[in-house]
Amino acid sequence: MAKWTPKHEAPEPLEGPVVATITGGTILWFVLFLVQLPFYGWYDDHGHTWWLWTCLAGAGLGLIGVWYVRGRDAAIKRAAAAGTGPSSTAAE
Repeated sequence: MAKWTPKHEAPEPLEGPVVATITGGTILWFVLFLVQLPFYGWYDDHGHTWWLWTCLAGAGLGLIGVWYVRGRDAAIKRAAAAGTGPSSTAAE
């Protein structure tokens, strides 16, 4: 089987409001956890408590994601200000 090689360059990654998107998703996971919390007894009776813990895990992982994308966004802005980032090479 021959090795596959691309015939064209990969497109640039799409950038958008990444920090806002991750923050919104994190808030949504936490709100879903809070909405389900009063029904803990029902979830426990029916063996569905994992739904609550999934939402809480999503919120916790979202906090890690917010920390990560804020640092990434800051690094991209620093690199652009220094003239060494991906946005500076695209302008050339």
